[in-house]
Amino acid sequence: MNDDEPPHPPGTSGRSRTLLRSLAPDLSPWRASRDFRFLWLSGCVTSFGSYLTYVAVPMQIKELTGSSFAVGLIGAFELVPLIVFGLWGGALADALDRRKLVLRAEAGLGLLAGLLLLNALLPSPLLWPIYLVAALVAACDGLQRPALDSLTPRIVPHQHLTAAFALNSLYRNAASVAGPALAGVVVAFSGVGTAYALDVLTFAASLLLLVRIRAVPPATGAERPSVRAVLTGVRYAWSRKDLLGTYTIDLCAMLFAFPVAVFPFLASELGADWALGPMYAASAAGALLVGATSGWTSRIHRHGRLLVVAAVGWGAAMALAGLSGSIWLVLLGLALAGGADEISGLARSTMWNQSIPDEVRGRMAGVELLSYSVGPQLGQVRAGTMAGLVGVRAAVWSGGLICVVAVLAVAAALPKLLAYDDRTDPHTAAVRAGHERAEREREQQREREQQGEREAAAATD
Repeated sequence: MNDDEPPHPPGTSGRSRTLLRSLAPDLSPWRASRDFRFLWLSGCVTSFGSYLTYVAVPMQIKELTGSSFAVGLIGAFELVPLIVFGLWGGALADALDRRKLVLRAEAGLGLLAGLLLLNALLPSPLLWPIYLVAALVAACDGLQRPALDSLTPRIVPHQHLTAAFALNSLYRNAASVAGPALAGVVVAFSGVGTAYALDVLTFAASLLLLVRIRAVPPATGAERPSVRAVLTGVRYAWSRKDLLGTYTIDLCAMLFAFPVAVFPFLASELGADWALGPMYAASAAGALLVGATSGWTSRIHRHGRLLVVAAVGWGAAMALAGLSGSIWLVLLGLALAGGADEISGLARSTMWNQSIPDEVRGRMAGVELLSYSVGPQLGQVRAGTMAGLVGVRAAVWSGGLICVVAVLAVAAALPKLLAYDDRTDPHTAAVRAGHERAEREREQQREREQQGEREAAAATD
């Protein structure tokens, strides 16, 4: 240090290091669970690959038809399979080995990406196979997602669940920021065929990682997959008013304050067509920033209250974006909304996985899939309809304000949501005890296997 420079105040560097450690992502799940490392890496690979197809499909439909209606129709083909197979996938996740279910669905998704590639390589690509594949992808995703979401609580120690979800959101948000940009470059310079081919390769790499995960068999006495089993899961969700609050708040947030459909019109109204891409990426960037500084979330216990505060913040930030006449304030509002949504997602995921018994965890994941996938679809319709009635900016800011009111109303109507505390909640205590018991049993099984190997080796000698 230069002699002319003033010395640092005592303890400043120590306090800075402490602050950085408190904000940095908690890597405990990565260190504690070998299987989580493979699952996390698999998710990284497929997230970026899937964005290639996510951008290439509408681009190819646009090239084939020149119709915005034909592009929008892709959502109609996806919605019903996602709902039906999401609920059925939850029942399967509770009755089968979750690892095998994830593997088979991942292989199916890879084959479907291959079909898109084959169609793109035809001299005259066909339109109907794209819609068919979109419906089948939604079905495979519905089958896989409940097993995938309910896999983490089985392979990560209970006390590290919040940190695990924060790490998962980190790569998802990074992919949602960088993925579309990468996909746009690939499609623009090499065509949709190259995008599909790269997606196929990412699925192959993902499968090589997923096969390294140990088996995750169903709970003893697991209920066979059936319509009755699905209804049992729905009844359990209804009986837990704290969980019902998480589903309802997420639905309200997406229904009233998810105006992505009107972004192109908002950019034009503000005279900033150049900002359409940044508008799509702003929310993901805000979420990524929160995910990268999520260490503090591991010390939160009142997740219901955190969820309510975050959902109110989401609506308020969207209202700010709609009221702003400056594109820079719009981008700021969208980034703040993305950060609030990330916190909301961490709170919901933690509550779900800390307090839902393993024997119904897959079916609950199916219900959760509906709560966070149907809402955005309905939100697009709401935003577009209101924009036609009251104008684009009014559709955005009014939706944000309605979201705030709706979230506060749900919180008032379901006090068990605000009362949730993972230190005292009986459901969480029961799940924690079961998790610890299962971990002890797995450890004992590994010790028996090792003892058997030692005895076999000694007999051979």
